[in-house]
Amino acid sequence: MRALIAAMAGVALATLPQLGFAAETGMGKGEYLARAADCVACHTAPGGQPFAGGRAFQTPFGVIYSPNITPDAKTGIGGYSDEEFISALQKGVARGGKHLYPAMPYSSYTLMTREDVLAVKAYIMGLAPVSNQVAEDKLKFPYNQRALMIGWNMINNSDHRFEPDAKQSAEWNRGAYVTEALGHCQQCHTPRNFMQGLKSSSAYAGAPIQGWNAYNITSDKTAGIGGWSDADLASYLSTGHADGHGSASGPMAEAIENSLRYLTPDDIKAMVTYLKTVPPQPGNAAPAPVSAKPDIALGGKIFEEACQSCHRANGTGSATPYAALLGSPSVTDPSGTNLVAVLLYGSHIDTATGAKAMPGFAHGYTDVELAAVANYTIAQFGKGTGAVTREAVAKARSTVTD
Repeated sequence: MRALIAAMAGVALATLPQLGFAAETGMGKGEYLARAADCVACHTAPGGQPFAGGRAFQTPFGVIYSPNITPDAKTGIGGYSDEEFISALQKGVARGGKHLYPAMPYSSYTLMTREDVLAVKAYIMGLAPVSNQVAEDKLKFPYNQRALMIGWNMINNSDHRFEPDAKQSAEWNRGAYVTEALGHCQQCHTPRNFMQGLKSSSAYAGAPIQGWNAYNITSDKTAGIGGWSDADLASYLSTGHADGHGSASGPMAEAIENSLRYLTPDDIKAMVTYLKTVPPQPGNAAPAPVSAKPDIALGGKIFEEACQSCHRANGTGSATPYAALLGSPSVTDPSGTNLVAVLLYGSHIDTATGAKAMPGFAHGYTDVELAAVANYTIAQFGKGTGAVTREAVAKARSTVTD
C-alpha cells in the first residue's frame, strides 16, 4: 500500500473526483459512503441488529468480535467526538487510546478524506441506538496485549490520506479511491504476512479468508481478471454475476449484496478502470494434495441426482444465469475451496432482480460424497483435475464461515 500511495503523490486532494450519489441513488452522502465502505457487513452479527456488532472473526490469533457502532451511549459509540471517530478509522485508535485490531480495515480507511469520514459519522450517529454488549475478544497471549498494535501500526498502517495521481485520468483516480480506501478490497484479496499485515508486493494476488478463497483480481490474463471484458467485470461487481465467469458466493457475495450493488454505474466503471491497471500477479493458490484418486463416477451420480435440475448437465444453468457453472473460478480452481464451501453451506445473494440462492448439503452428504461431486464438477465444467479430498471437506465443515 505504501508503494501505491507514493505513486499518487504530488496532486492537491481537491482534484479528487466527487460523487454524484444524491440524484442517482436517493441516498445522502454519509449513507452512500457507509455503503461503499461496507460497514454493515462486519458490524452485524448473524440474526442481529444492523451495526450493533457481535460478529465473530476467526483469526490465526483467536476470535475478534466486531463492536457495536450504533449511537447507543453505553454499548455503542454514542458521544464519540469527530476526532475520536477519525482516529478510529484512520489510525486504528478508538476512544481512550484503545488500539483496534486489523480485523477492522483501518489501514485502508486511513486513505479516506476527513470530509468523507465525518460524513459516515453523521450517518451512523443518525441511526437508532441499539443496546448490545458485545462479547470480549478471545485472543491468545501475547496477542491480547493491545499495546503490541503500536508497533504493528508503525509497520503496516501508513496513516496517510489518498492523493490522486496527476498522470492518470479522473476516472482512474476515482476508481483507486473507491477500491483502495472505501471498498478496502486489498483486505480480502491481498495475502498477509506473519503479522497479518498486507503483503504490498503481492497486491490483489488472492488470499484465503474465513475458509474461502478471495481470488486473484490483478490484470493477469490467466490467474486474474485481465482476460475479462470491462462489461463483464462491471456486471460481476454490481450484480454478482457475469456470463462466462460464474456468480459470486461467500464473502464476495456478501460484499456485493451489502455494498457494491448500491454504487453508481460511474463508480463501478471507475473501479473497473482502476482494477484493469493493477500489476499482474501469478496465481497464489496451490492445489491440495490428492490422497486418493477422485471418484468421478460417484460424483457424477450425485450431480445427476441433486444438482443437474438447477445447473443442467452442460453447466449452463436452468432457472437463472446465476446457476451457471461454466467459467466460474470456483470450478476452475483445482483445490475446490470455494466450491466445497458452497456445497456445504449454500450461497445467497440479494440482487436488483430478487434473491438468488442455492441450498447447502452439509447434512445430506458425507465428506466422501461431497469430495466426489466437487471433483466431478471441476473435471466436467472446469476442464481440470480436482484435488478435493475427504479431509479437505471435513476441515471445511469446521472452519468455513457461512
